[in-house]
Amino acid sequence: MKLIIFGPPGAGKGTYTSRLATMLKIAGIATGDIFREEIKRSTALGKKVAPFVNTGELVPDEIVIGLLEKRVKESNSKKGFILDGYPRTIQQAQALDKLAKIDAVIQIIVPEWIIIERLSNRRICRNCGEVYNLRYLKPKIEGVCDKCSGQLYQREDDKPEVVKERLKVYERQTQPLIDYYKRKIPLLEVENTEIDAPPEKTIEKIMNELRKANII
Repeated sequence: MKLIIFGPPGAGKGTYTSRLATMLKIAGIATGDIFREEIKRSTALGKKVAPFVNTGELVPDEIVIGLLEKRVKESNSKKGFILDGYPRTIQQAQALDKLAKIDAVIQIIVPEWIIIERLSNRRICRNCGEVYNLRYLKPKIEGVCDKCSGQLYQREDDKPEVVKERLKVYERQTQPLIDYYKRKIPLLEVENTEIDAPPEKTIEKIMNELRKANII
């Protein structure tokens, strides 16, 4: 089973991807997480993509396509995968067509005000990567991770002004992709209009849509 998940920044795609990957026994591939890990490690790739990631701009196609080609050939992707953060352009979608047959696209629909509220309040542990939210998932001690006592920080691309730019980029780039895929494979729309809705609620909606489309 090979799936793509679309949704604006802050829609919860990372959470849904990891949980769906576990439930469906397929690989979860999040290109953004791969890039951020490379940036953290100060690798050659990390230094190349950092200016794009930190300002909310798209990483050039040739870099992303090369990364994906390598990733989908890894052993844990052979049973299938769910892609988060790829494709972002028609060129990337066409490159993916040559690598795999996608079974369905999941589109998460979230109001803009929820996105800005969620991301501007998100904090991440520098040490273990645990995620908090100053609105509804606060650490016990301000600025300190509950799990490892690491320092919490705000990602550059989570600042409100960058979030708004990321949303503009997302809308501009994603609509052509939606048009591209809906003519070819099932496009499953899942709405999330509650800011504090537990992930399980949206996961169940996604699973129901996959069942209705006879994907699972």
